[in-house]
Amino acid sequence: MIVVTGATGNVGRTLVPLLAEAGGEVVAVSRRPRLEGLPDGVRHARADVGDSAGMRPVLEGAEAFFVLLGGELNVSGESPAALLDAAVGAGVKRVVLLSSQSVATRPGSVSHARLRAFEDAVRAAGTDHTVLRPGGFASNAFAWAGTVRSERTVYAPFGDVALPVVDPADIAAVAAAALLEEGHAGRVYTLTGPEAVSPREQAAALGRALGEEVRFVELPRERAHAHMARFMPEDAVTGTLDVLGAPMAGERAVGPDVEAVLGRPARSFADWAVRNAEAFR
Repeated sequence: MIVVTGATGNVGRTLVPLLAEAGGEVVAVSRRPRLEGLPDGVRHARADVGDSAGMRPVLEGAEAFFVLLGGELNVSGESPAALLDAAVGAGVKRVVLLSSQSVATRPGSVSHARLRAFEDAVRAAGTDHTVLRPGGFASNAFAWAGTVRSERTVYAPFGDVALPVVDPADIAAVAAAALLEEGHAGRVYTLTGPEAVSPREQAAALGRALGEEVRFVELPRERAHAHMARFMPEDAVTGTLDVLGAPMAGERAVGPDVEAVLGRPARSFADWAVRNAEAFR
């Protein structure tokens, strides 16, 4: 049995069907009382990954566990060791943690301290473990959907700073491999797209996917900060804008791990835009 947290997110909603197609018993965990559209045979469990006591009965009998923190759990919550102790106590033998590239590229950043702590807890738990460190998600472009629909315009800072954003479907595919296959224990995979692409170039790719021009308007950092601060903690806002505006060399680099694990190139942002164009119409 494989337990998947974050089952409704950009990674989880692709990961769950991949695991089900492979024939495994899958439990999709979310805080929602019900989940619609799950593949046949997939069981839903209502639980919170931030509540280790509540997760313990969900994990009973599981062999593998996909850990994805969301929202406030990235910055606060109970000790990471509590969740891993619950997993080990329930019999879990394999853990795959979705972390972040910034854990490695910005080791002193306050915004990623929790993920560093979770990485340490996963390593200390004594299970087979794999850590996934994606860069920026292509799906962050969903934040532009409202103004693309209403104005055919993207508003974003740092218009010409290019980063190799990764398709969440590729993250899910690598996670599925790590959960189902041998040979990934102890590995840390840095997951990127196949090329660096700037926000201005992403807007152009969305326009091509829609068959209409999408304008790009560059925002000053201060305006972007004020907007993001409405729904993100201050440390997370500052850390995110630092990556977007002044990326480290490692954050600009295209990594080989997606292709090495999957045996095919990583998907491009343009491909993501075509598959998700309906959200921007």
